[in-house]
Amino acid sequence: MQNDPASPHVIPTTQVRKKSGAVWIVAGTLILILGSIWWVNHVNTADQAGGPGGGHRKFGFGPGGAAMPVLVSVAQTSDLRVYLPGLGTVVPSANITLRTQISGQLLSVNFKEGQMVKKGDLLALIDSRPYQNTLHQAEGQILQAKSQLKEAQLDLERYQSLAKQDSIAKQQVDAQLALVNQYTGLVQTDQAAIDSAKLNITYCHIVAPVDGRVGLRLVDAGNYVTPGDAGGIVVLTQVKPITAVFTLPEDYVPSVAARIRTGDSIEVEAYDRTQTRKLATGVLENIDNQVDTTTGTFKLRAIFTNEDEALFPNQFVNIRMLLNTESGGIVVPTSSIERSQTGSYVYVIGEDNTASVRAVTLGSSEGERVAILTGLKIGDRVVSDGADKLREGAQVIIQAAPDVPAPAAPWAGKRKRRKNADGSPATWSPSEKGAPKEGASSSKPTQQP
Repeated sequence: MQNDPASPHVIPTTQVRKKSGAVWIVAGTLILILGSIWWVNHVNTADQAGGPGGGHRKFGFGPGGAAMPVLVSVAQTSDLRVYLPGLGTVVPSANITLRTQISGQLLSVNFKEGQMVKKGDLLALIDSRPYQNTLHQAEGQILQAKSQLKEAQLDLERYQSLAKQDSIAKQQVDAQLALVNQYTGLVQTDQAAIDSAKLNITYCHIVAPVDGRVGLRLVDAGNYVTPGDAGGIVVLTQVKPITAVFTLPEDYVPSVAARIRTGDSIEVEAYDRTQTRKLATGVLENIDNQVDTTTGTFKLRAIFTNEDEALFPNQFVNIRMLLNTESGGIVVPTSSIERSQTGSYVYVIGEDNTASVRAVTLGSSEGERVAILTGLKIGDRVVSDGADKLREGAQVIIQAAPDVPAPAAPWAGKRKRRKNADGSPATWSPSEKGAPKEGASSSKPTQQP
């Protein structure tokens, strides 16, 4: 029976189809709008969430999502060397400006600029003839004074013999005794003049007081030099051994002083300005007796043998001083440490290869290692690479790491760490010869239980 368009109780088929299509269009549009609102709110909530796991729901990693490939390291006990960093300046053990102690003409300069010299080497010679003449004069005067003294002593002996016989007045004996004492003083004066003349002749020979390196010549031969010359003749620096003066914050005064009181040597390393090349290794010599109130630091002096002359006077150096060695602590890579507003934490991988957040308390650090005071135990597996996209309960795929070798890829511990285009750690796929191909990655990473 066909529908009668004129009947009021019969709806035409065309109208029914149009109304059904409009309903489906409205319903679909409403679903899209509601879905978009939910997605935006969900992403914003995940991105703004603070603390461990916040901001990682955006890509759906974790339960119900794709497993994340990560590198892990095992928490283990190890000795940790605690270093204190400081800034220092290389200071010569001795820095001496050689000046003349007498006046005279400089006859010769017996060194080359920059030359290494030994203690006692002759560096310069001053004309000594005037002082030799003075010496001869003093020697002549002392001979005369000694002769007069001898004569006076003989007369005194005769006068004393006559005085015992009451043949001479006591006053004459006393006068002769005074004359002997006078000549004795004159002899001593002349002897001092001789010693002074000999000393001046010695001063004409300028020698090196210590081993070291001479600098640039400050005066040429032929000049008349005097003790008042400001520049002197040359500067001599002792560079073997050599010292470095550096500063540390005043908070370290008690611990450093305690180490010094034990009498043990404290190792000090000197690095270049970029802190990439170690220049020398020495020991701490001593610390200053006060704290600089302006900077809140105190000074320390380290000494280095400097046999290879890697340290140069007034050179800037970065210092690392070994304060102590902590033994038996739990150590993990510094790359495994994550931080939030509530503190530091790590991702620990369970036996079912799920990640869980573990709050930790950090201790001292050395290079790429850090001590964990609380929060971990020996043998815990922590994520050392790939934690930036994890959250609590996320499923992971463990890739090879130096301390967690993968059975199917024993070479993985020696490879360079690579990343995919999306920033996730890359995986290796073995070649036919059993070695990783350069730049190759596998869509099925090796899973380690």
